[in-house]
Amino acid sequence: MRQDLPKRSFDFAKRIVTLCKHLEGSSSISRALANQLFRSGTSIGANIEEGQASQSEADFLSKYSIACKEARETHYWLRLLSETDLVSSDRLTDLIQEADELIAILTSIIRKIRAKRERAKTNG
Repeated sequence: MRQDLPKRSFDFAKRIVTLCKHLEGSSSISRALANQLFRSGTSIGANIEEGQASQSEADFLSKYSIACKEARETHYWLRLLSETDLVSSDRLTDLIQEADELIAILTSIIRKIRAKRERAKTNG
């Protein structure tokens, strides 16, 4: 799963960029939200990539934790765009679902590493 995650997050970022390009020609509110969405939505994959090249388990955990926070923020902006009718919910359903799945995957990875570290502390 870990090898698939960088590609999946990169593909997600491409979709976020496309959506943000669409919002650029809209109202100033849409542009402002697009700016927030762009930053968080592309940061997920960037942090996952950095985590792949981490120098330690702590560094990996830190990068994946940041990626998870960014995924949660992205999920928020997508929901806000949808529920304020700035973008049709039909267009955002798949992106919101993918954000949900990225959050679930990252949360699972983070929990497993933290549990492993706790076991090591107890046993060591």
